[in-house]
Amino acid sequence: MTLDIITHDLLDGTQHGFFGRGGGASSGVFAGLNCGFGSSDQHDIVAINRGRVAKALGVADTHLMGVHQIHSADCVTVSEVSADKPKADALVTATKGIALSVLTADCQPVLFADKDAGVIGAAHAGWQGALNGVLDATIDAMVGLGATRENIVAVIGPSISQKAYEVGIDFAERFIDEDHANARFFANGAIGKMQFDLPAFGLARLRAAGIKDAAWTRHCTYANPDRFYSYRRTCHNKEADYGRLIAAIRL
Repeated sequence: MTLDIITHDLLDGTQHGFFGRGGGASSGVFAGLNCGFGSSDQHDIVAINRGRVAKALGVADTHLMGVHQIHSADCVTVSEVSADKPKADALVTATKGIALSVLTADCQPVLFADKDAGVIGAAHAGWQGALNGVLDATIDAMVGLGATRENIVAVIGPSISQKAYEVGIDFAERFIDEDHANARFFANGAIGKMQFDLPAFGLARLRAAGIKDAAWTRHCTYANPDRFYSYRRTCHNKEADYGRLIAAIRL
């Protein structure tokens, strides 16, 4: 089966993709392209899936780099191929031939590029990371490698949409206490609940950091079970585990 790869015009000039479930070797609740070794899926099957992603990007399996994601605001700079996976939620590089990747299952996968400077980045931005500054940290690290804010573009891939992201009042208050303007990212839900617009919040953080060309692909992970994995949908369905989507970019 052909891989399901979502691309975006803003990232033209780089090899990149937000990969859906299609074309993978996993089965059961993981059916499709599960790329998360942190799941209970068979390790060898996940390795096959990751190998297909690497091939689609034109790199060796060993050159598909990632991090041990912990919902932080930490970003690492990658200068050479390594099997190490530092604890962080974003990575940047100016080294050709290295593909940067992040895993998600409702959180925002964000791919960055300054094609003129030859610098790219990838970030895993759930609500914690986005609120605490992982997008800002990624941009700062890219600038440290020679990129400029004026030339950096950023694309948010498949993420949970506002309609599907119901949260408690305390959750909303945390954002609003940080900045009263954050109230605009919440809508009324069921009694005692709010609905949070994570992609809109991510776009606002990117633009506040000086990124004028930023977009969301407008794919909702929760609403498309045949195409995307979703942690929240798995919880609602009382399934034992869930797959992880991968987003990746290389120069």
